[in-house]
Amino acid sequence: MATAAPSTTLPDAAPTATAQPAAWGGQAPAFSPLYQQIKSLILQSLQQGEWKPGEVIPSEFDLAARYKVSQGTVRKAVDELAADNLLVRRQGRGTFVATHAEQQVQYRFLRLQPDHGTADSEGPAQRDFVDCKRQRASAEVARLLGLRAGDPVLQARRLLRFSGVPTILEDIWLPAGPFKGLTAERLSQYHGPMYALFEAEFGVRMVRADEKLRAVLPDHAQATLLDVSPATPLLSVERIAYTYSDEPMELRRGLYRTDTHHYRNRLS
Repeated sequence: MATAAPSTTLPDAAPTATAQPAAWGGQAPAFSPLYQQIKSLILQSLQQGEWKPGEVIPSEFDLAARYKVSQGTVRKAVDELAADNLLVRRQGRGTFVATHAEQQVQYRFLRLQPDHGTADSEGPAQRDFVDCKRQRASAEVARLLGLRAGDPVLQARRLLRFSGVPTILEDIWLPAGPFKGLTAERLSQYHGPMYALFEAEFGVRMVRADEKLRAVLPDHAQATLLDVSPATPLLSVERIAYTYSDEPMELRRGLYRTDTHHYRNRLS
């Protein structure tokens, strides 16, 4: 990759495959826009833990010097990472690694909104963990989590209430290895988002998720916990959450009441 003079912006649209600076760790860049290559390198540093959640990353000037590119190229890469909720810009303070403990990130994966008001105005959900146990992964759970059938997993069931009304019932599967020591008691004692707990105490950061939605009818146990009739249609949301390295780390299946809430997603 050509070295840019400080006042020169390399054309972001042009792919490049020339030799990279030593600071890049010896990995040849792929054919992609230059800012995308810088984005990948910053992601690599995040994945390796060079900058921890909540920590400030180097300035755009310092990153430009490190990667020997223009500040404009770095800015474009950082803008995309901020749009992906992996970095957070703070006016006058710098750019920080996003953490699930922050308010703007807490509801990143929760798309259920009240029909009137917002998730913030509704306040935090009341959470009850019905169960948390260690078990062997079924063939289906193992396939979705990239495990082998019979590998140990943790399964938790929790009920979320909004304004006292049971609204979401979730079944959650986690690979047992990365979450050694996690119990229902620990989950119940932690008052922040689950992903913040995973991040702070187990070093596991969920950065993206894939979801599947369909309408279903609850079984008797699910209907009882959600205080609805078994004939009530519910929104079923299956989510697989991934880490920086695209490793599946959580399978979550939720049943959502939609009599007072709706699923909202913004497409862009």
